Amino acid sequence: PPLFFFSQCDNAKGLKAFYDAIKYGPNHLMVFGGVCATVTSIIAESLKGWNLVQLSFAATTPELADKKKYPYFFRTVPSDNAVNPAILKLLKHYQWKRVGTLTQDVQRFSEVRNDLTGVLYGEDIEISDTESFSNDPCTSVKKLKGNDVRIILGQFDEEMAVKVFCCAYDEEMYGSKYQWIIPGWYENLWWESWINSSQCLSKNLLAAMEGYIGVDFEPLSSKTKKTISGRTPQQYEKEYNAKRGDGQSSKFHGYAYDGIWVIAKTLQRAMKHLNATNKHQKIEDFNYTNQKLGKIFLDAMNETNFFGVTGEVVFRNGERMGTIKFTQFQEREEVKVGEYNAVADELEIINNSIRFQGLEPPKDKTIIQEELRKISLPLYSILSALTILGMIMASAFLFFNIKNRNQKLIKMSSPYMNNLIILGGMLSYASIFLFGLDGSFVSEKTFETLCTVRTWILTVGYTTAFGAMFAKTWRVHAIFKNVKMKKKIIKDQKLLGIVGGMLLIDLCILICWQVVDPLRRTVEKYNMEPDPAGRDISIRPILEHCENTHMTIWLGIVYAYKGLLMLFGCFLAWETRNVSIPALNDSKYIGMSVYNVGIMCIIGAAVSFLTRDQPNVQFCIVALVIIFCSTITLCLVFVPKLITLRTNPDAATQNRRFQFTQNQKKEDSKTSTSVTSVNQASTSRLEGLQSENHRLRMKITELDKDLEEVTMQLQDTPEKTTYIKQNHYQDLNDILSIRNFTDSKDGEKAILKNHLDQNPPAQWGSSDPSRTSKDPIEDINSPEHIQRRLSLQLPILHHAYLPSIGGVDASCASPCVSPSASPRHRHVPPSFRVMVSGL
Repeated sequence: PPLFFFSQCDNAKGLKAFYDAIKYGPNHLMVFGGVCATVTSIIAESLKGWNLVQLSFAATTPELADKKKYPYFFRTVPSDNAVNPAILKLLKHYQWKRVGTLTQDVQRFSEVRNDLTGVLYGEDIEISDTESFSNDPCTSVKKLKGNDVRIILGQFDEEMAVKVFCCAYDEEMYGSKYQWIIPGWYENLWWESWINSSQCLSKNLLAAMEGYIGVDFEPLSSKTKKTISGRTPQQYEKEYNAKRGDGQSSKFHGYAYDGIWVIAKTLQRAMKHLNATNKHQKIEDFNYTNQKLGKIFLDAMNETNFFGVTGEVVFRNGERMGTIKFTQFQEREEVKVGEYNAVADELEIINNSIRFQGLEPPKDKTIIQEELRKISLPLYSILSALTILGMIMASAFLFFNIKNRNQKLIKMSSPYMNNLIILGGMLSYASIFLFGLDGSFVSEKTFETLCTVRTWILTVGYTTAFGAMFAKTWRVHAIFKNVKMKKKIIKDQKLLGIVGGMLLIDLCILICWQVVDPLRRTVEKYNMEPDPAGRDISIRPILEHCENTHMTIWLGIVYAYKGLLMLFGCFLAWETRNVSIPALNDSKYIGMSVYNVGIMCIIGAAVSFLTRDQPNVQFCIVALVIIFCSTITLCLVFVPKLITLRTNPDAATQNRRFQFTQNQKKEDSKTSTSVTSVNQASTSRLEGLQSENHRLRMKITELDKDLEEVTMQLQDTPEKTTYIKQNHYQDLNDILSIRNFTDSKDGEKAILKNHLDQNPPAQWGSSDPSRTSKDPIEDINSPEHIQRRLSLQLPILHHAYLPSIGGVDASCASPCVSPSASPRHRHVPPSFRVMVSGL
């Protein structure tokens, strides 16, 4: 029976040949052919009116797969869409779940892209970006890179392929991190024909093309199985090449060969069907209006199933279920690396044939591996060791302070306050251990707790150390600078209260901070970095922080309070800088401590803020600042005391201005008793007198505490007075031997000196004449003389503590409360006056 065969690509010629064959030729049973999509689609759409079945061996356009529009169309060659199931299988094989598409704005490629979208939908594969272009693909390529697309599915012709790979080279979208999958039907050495039309060099183009995978239908089966013709595909190819000679080969020849067998098998099944159902009707009886025979031919072709030279020949809704091959561009040539059997839905990758440019297949996206930037264990160990040494040093100072607490040098420097300074330093040291604990050592919940604990410990430690230091300085300032203050002992309990008040302010701030806006663990993510080991992953460093919503406000409050505390300490140190008793005056060392701590804290805070993304550097700086500040503070407070106690313990407890030369004493004794002579003296002499007056006031203050202790002993246990140490008596005698000066009354000073020098025994009386012949030392220190002497001296000394620079009368039994009653305002005969200067 006749078949109509055509292969025209010209629409006019092709359609004319078809309609002429229908009108003037014999009745054709089938139409075989159709290469170009434009002609084939027009003819295929009109075949239903003539009840003709068409079989094409070369038309691959996806449009012809529409069975509603082309119900009588079949083809032995797989459609362009047939590669999509194969691509899906390849993506699943390498576990690529994120792809992007790059499509040329041509209907053929757009249809393949749209079908691919439907194939991938519901298969857990994401099309993260879909780009298309008309002439310049570089913008689309750049967008794919910006969306981190690693697996690119391309649909474009050879000319555009050259441009695409040139853009890929410029954007560095090639190599071990990227995989291009493009059509595999390009001609051999296709790039050489279009390289001149591009802007990139041949070597650059080949570098970008290296490793791409092409997908296309298999021209001939690779199996050695015999086909329906009795030949294997290899035997058929050999015979075809022999008969072809030097003629040009077409990749569709195998499909044309199998197409003839499809028509033959279709007609055979149709005849069998007619013989079985209607023996009087033959296929020769077919005409264009015979719908029954046309339907028989259609059903018979749908039942086609045999093994041909192109593989299994099976139709599903008129579409050939063929074999798809995968090729890879390796060193300037296409190499087959696998094939996909659509009938069995199986993918076969040829062993070790596919080459990826990396150690493993590319990732479908940038694998971001979050890596916690943690503190180095060796660094933490070194700084912890330094911290332990600092705590051992602080413990040694604590032992020294407790052991020597009864020594006059340590006792005068307030040992309890010294203990608090050491405690504050040890708390500061302890905070270093907590600052070094991060997510590599503790859990997230524990880290969040440490955020609060280490803040509290460091804050309380700072206030305890410097609060105790400043409280000591305040006591010295109160005694030596505030002359209007009523003279009394400022005990350590009051200083403890001052430190407690400072700590109470700290606690109020910290508690409000914790209740209103507590510290939380936050994670800061930084820009991605390449993997140091060279793997196809990116490292995203993350860093843990202790932060809250209003971190700046709370830190500002704490810094302001600590800054005011430091300024107050500087003020006290400056005010007491001239106090010349080393055991009491730490102003120089406090100033040095405040200076060092302030400078180090400012530098440390600034550098710590700038290195917040480098935990090792930040922790190192914070730890070293704490270690330095705590160590320098403790050493400045205790090392001078330790050295002084070992070398000359008495020198530190004496007033450096107490000793004067004999020449100065003789010169002072010649001073005129008249106020007029003082007014006539030079300015330098007045300054000397004021200095002497200041010295005497300090001496009395030093002995004040000893006087009160003696008084308490005499009042509580009089019977024990014989055991009072002789140095107490000597101190009392020293008080009366002091030459008293005032700011303007040198005459009174002379009267007091003469009275003490000429009549010391008469001052206390001598009721027992028999004792005058005894040893003077024994007579003076007898219990009777001691009690009589103290009964007169102690009231005089205590009444002498008046805001003015004078004293009180020896005969005054109570403190003089009226200005007119003071020796400054009334005249008393010189022989009946005893003046004692006080602060």
